[in-house]
Amino acid sequence: MEKQMMYIFPNKIKKIAIAFMIVGFFGLAYGFLSAPKTIEESKAMIEANHGDHHGAEHDEDNLKSHGTSTISEGSENHHNDELHSNLDTNLNNTEAQSEGHEDAHDKHVFHQLANKPWAAFYVSAFFFFMVSLGVLAFYAIQRASQAGWSPVLFRVMEGITAYMLPGGIIVLVILFLSSLHLNHLFIWMDPEVVAHDKLIAGKTGYLNTPFFLARAIFFLGGWSLYRFFSRKFSLAQDKASDISNHKKNFRISAAFLVFYIVTESIMSWDWIMSVDPHWFSTLFGWYVFASMFVSGITAIALITIYLKSNGYLEFVNDSHIHDLGKFMFGISIFWTYLWFSQFMLIWYSNIPEEVTYFISRIEDYNLPFFGMLVMNFIFPLLILMNSDYKRINYFIVMAGIVIILGHYMDVFNMIMPSAVGDKWFIGVPEIGGFCFFLGLFVFIVFKELTKAPLLTTGDPYVQESKNFHY
Repeated sequence: MEKQMMYIFPNKIKKIAIAFMIVGFFGLAYGFLSAPKTIEESKAMIEANHGDHHGAEHDEDNLKSHGTSTISEGSENHHNDELHSNLDTNLNNTEAQSEGHEDAHDKHVFHQLANKPWAAFYVSAFFFFMVSLGVLAFYAIQRASQAGWSPVLFRVMEGITAYMLPGGIIVLVILFLSSLHLNHLFIWMDPEVVAHDKLIAGKTGYLNTPFFLARAIFFLGGWSLYRFFSRKFSLAQDKASDISNHKKNFRISAAFLVFYIVTESIMSWDWIMSVDPHWFSTLFGWYVFASMFVSGITAIALITIYLKSNGYLEFVNDSHIHDLGKFMFGISIFWTYLWFSQFMLIWYSNIPEEVTYFISRIEDYNLPFFGMLVMNFIFPLLILMNSDYKRINYFIVMAGIVIILGHYMDVFNMIMPSAVGDKWFIGVPEIGGFCFFLGLFVFIVFKELTKAPLLTTGDPYVQESKNFHY
């Protein structure tokens, strides 16, 4: 019985998690080391990857040739010195504009290539943080609603939310380094861009570095405080003779959900939508919420099934797994509804500054964009629609892995097009980033699971949860 009550972190899982972190670290390191450091290096990389690109030089030669022929014609037909001088001036101005445009283009391409390892790092860091935050929201809902089916899963949820603080700190570090101009992920942080962009300049009252970082610290601090006290009351309830700690957990969970729904929306605007400050969607906060919510519930299901298959959580039965499967299915449909609502309204209205968001993704990210839709909607729909399948661990695990990867691709699609443009590729840095944070996530979560019994014995609804069958 002791084995079922206390989880022992197997050395095998620990070694696998550390191995993933090491492999991921070297993958990210390779990405940073191979990224261009100067505009000349980025131009050399483009030429090496795509062959001989002399379009700009060709255009310049044509321009010079066209200008020269115009001058000759003017001299021959009019012999007008003033006209000759004007044409020379126009030609020089045109050449200067062409060179300026080429320099701006080269600088833009350099920023895109230099952003690639940073974007890969940021996508993976945010995704696994998002998973733990989604679990925290689901946990708070169970506490506030005083659900009778889920207390046997509380320790699993608390284990997953342990990743939120360290994962959030990593995201904050990336945001801070971005503010130091070590990357170009958030273009509104660049004073030169703001000086020449009236739209971004008009948002500086909100999009400015001190206020941005202060909001980030405030959000993470609030979420972490709730997690700390909720965990504290949960552990204290196991040893208490009354249910006072359970009542405290109920009250702070209800208050947290109000705080969460506001801060999660603002966080999604800050940390994701502001990567492209020219675009906005009023549905975006809900869209990100649906993605993190279903990813978090899926993580609960996968870890629960793993623990149960290894002889732990004997009090978890097929009905609990079935309910998790229902949430996975239902929130996947909810996510699809929000995705379609956002896409359809923007696409149908065809307002240039709005629709360009989807045009760039359809044209440059065709496979990950539509592939993500298949993974997050069609696959869960086909697998999890059948009620009997939701009681079979194999189907839950198969659907769960696809959902996790699909929502990683969703975050990839939200960030990469604005950060790296059409220079994207799922290569060593991207895979390395995913592996590193997967290993870190597994290590922290499973380490946390060893710190307390896997059953919340003091919860007033635990007996109802253990007897949950239908």
